[in-house]
Amino acid sequence: MVANTLIIRHLGSQPYETVWHAMQNFTDTRDDQQPDELWLVEHPPVFTQGQAGKAEHLLATGDIPVVQVDRGGQVTYHGPGQLVAYPLLNLRRRKLGVRDLVTQIEQSLVDLLARYQVEAAAKCDAPGVYVNERKVASLGLRIRKGCSFHGLALNVDMDLSPFLRINPCGYAGLEMVQTADIGGPRTVEEAARHLSEIFPQRLGYQAIVEKEGLD
Repeated sequence: MVANTLIIRHLGSQPYETVWHAMQNFTDTRDDQQPDELWLVEHPPVFTQGQAGKAEHLLATGDIPVVQVDRGGQVTYHGPGQLVAYPLLNLRRRKLGVRDLVTQIEQSLVDLLARYQVEAAAKCDAPGVYVNERKVASLGLRIRKGCSFHGLALNVDMDLSPFLRINPCGYAGLEMVQTADIGGPRTVEEAARHLSEIFPQRLGYQAIVEKEGLD
């Protein structure tokens, strides 16, 4: 039963580093009897720079802090009005490859937007989800002990201007877009509600337990 149970935690607004270190601790201390979890959160303004991140992609960060983190990928931005989702999954137990997980995350967001008749797509050479070549969701993962952490960021209804201070995901001039401007979800809560239904279905979880906060 544990293998088919997903605990979804609604964390509200939390500092990035607090949640990052909680993810690391969860991954380092979990065992095969622990259910997988999906954490849904908003972060105060922060740039996060992945392990392969290059300083040249930080253009003018100003007063927004930059945090060097242990996920893949380059630099991205998190801020209020963006849904961040962290799938903390035992990939070995689910017999799921990393590429498969990336695909399921991306397709969950494509399915979410399809509920609003918004046509979105993934790109094989640039992880994330795009609408008319504009990026609506970013993706970066870390795998440790056969388990995943970090995850996705879906732009919902936020200030997109900080993306102009960086080369998002290492691509100069990449245009970002948000769901509220293209006929999709207008609030983080609305987007989170859909993702909480779609993601577990795609991954084949049978039992869903929703909780508030970290305990």
